[in-house]
Amino acid sequence: MKTLIVTALTFALLPGVARAQGPVGTSGASASTSRSAPAPAPTRPASTATDYRLAAGDKLRIEVYKDTQLSQSLQVRPDGKITLPLVGDVAAAGRTSVELRDAIAGALEEYIAKPVVTVIVTETTPQVVYVTGEVNKPGALALANGQMSIIQAIAMAGGFTDFANKKDILVMRKNATGMQTLRFNYKEAIDDESRREPLALLPGDTVIVK
Repeated sequence: MKTLIVTALTFALLPGVARAQGPVGTSGASASTSRSAPAPAPTRPASTATDYRLAAGDKLRIEVYKDTQLSQSLQVRPDGKITLPLVGDVAAAGRTSVELRDAIAGALEEYIAKPVVTVIVTETTPQVVYVTGEVNKPGALALANGQMSIIQAIAMAGGFTDFANKKDILVMRKNATGMQTLRFNYKEAIDDESRREPLALLPGDTVIVK
């Protein structure tokens, strides 16, 4: 389980936020506490935190500064969207928390001047992809840090059977507009001397080897 917090703050609001936070660090009680016990070492965020892409089933907390009605606890629906007051449906699956934050803030600008939005991922679904068809070990594969290329997935699925069509592999991917079909030529990718990065899989993708 990962918890990710990203906040969109406009420069116009920074002075007000600074004044609101100021007393916490300068009060007598806080100073006394800091002298009596050493401050804990800061926790470093995971290096891949901001790269995590949301998937259906993820649970989110959307905070809109000074607006309790717009602040919501939500779950990404199977269609990859969430619904918020005023703005309606917003595509979430496949986006990072930063991208979703910016999308919500942009949609709210029609109703709120300089909205400040925070997106918190409170719970994530298991990050897996599925490989089926002409591979030796079809099934679900767990993504390492939410990342895996199609070549890595095929290798982890035991490689191809003798009957596999390596030139036309399908990747079925659900996005905000429906089901998307991607095609991948394994033989061409292996023979490519430029060594371009192969197709990166997203959580929930299904690789079909015919």
